[in-house]
Amino acid sequence: MTAIGIFGARGRMGQAIASVASDAGLTIAGGTDSLAQGTIGAEGAAITTDPKALAGQADILIDFSVPAALDAHLAACVEAGKPLLIGTTGLEGHHHDAIDQAASRIAVLQTGNTSLGVNLLAALVKEASTRLGDDWDIEIVEMHHRHKVDAPSGTALLLGQAAAAGRNIDLASHSERGRDGITGARKAGDIGFASLRGGSVAGDHLVILAGDGERIELGHRAENRIIFARGAIRAAQWLAGKAPGRYAMADVLGL
Repeated sequence: MTAIGIFGARGRMGQAIASVASDAGLTIAGGTDSLAQGTIGAEGAAITTDPKALAGQADILIDFSVPAALDAHLAACVEAGKPLLIGTTGLEGHHHDAIDQAASRIAVLQTGNTSLGVNLLAALVKEASTRLGDDWDIEIVEMHHRHKVDAPSGTALLLGQAAAAGRNIDLASHSERGRDGITGARKAGDIGFASLRGGSVAGDHLVILAGDGERIELGHRAENRIIFARGAIRAAQWLAGKAPGRYAMADVLGL
C-alpha cells in the first residue's frame, strides 16, 4: 500500500488530506510541522520536524506548508528520490526556480489549487480568453476565510495565468492587483484581481469577461476543504512512478 508523507501535517490542508487518505487506499507514513506535536492519520503516524526522515519513509510527499520551508522539502525529496506534490501558495520567483531545479531529478507537481473543478475552470478560462478579443476585459474576484495570509490567492493567480496563456501574454506585466483613488481608465489588456477576506469561506473564485453590452462569468465555489484534499490525493497517486519533470493538475486531468 502506498504511503504518503505530509509536510505541514498540522495545518488545515494537512489534516484534511490525512482524513481522506484511507478512503483512497493510502496510508500515512508521517508528517512534519514546526511544532512537531502529536500524530496524524488513522495509523497514528508521528509528526516530527525532520523532512529528510519523512522523505525516507514515504513513497510520495505532499506539501501544504509555508513558502519558507519549500527549499528544505525539495532537498529532502531530491535526496530520497521521491516525488513531491506542492500545494503551498504564496510562492515567489526564486521558489519556482528551485522547483525547476528539483524537477530535473524528481517528479514535481506544483499547483495553486488541487480541486478538480477549479482546474477544469482554468481550462475554460484559457479557452474563453483565446477565442475572445482583447477588447474583452478580464477581472478575477476571489474570497477566502479571514485567516488566509496571501493575496491574490494561488487559485486566482492560476486562473490569471490561464487567461494570460490564452492571450499569449505575460501575466506579471499585464495585471492590476489593486485600485484606490483616482486611478484613471482601465488599461486595455490588463487582467484585474480583487481579493476579499472574511468569515470561514473555503474559497470562491469568479472570472468575469466583460465586453461591450455583454458579460461572461465563469466561477467555482468550494464548500469545504475536502475537495482540495481529494484532488491532492488523486494528483499524488497520478504522480507516483512518473519520470522527473515538472507537472501540473492539467496533466492529471489530461487537459
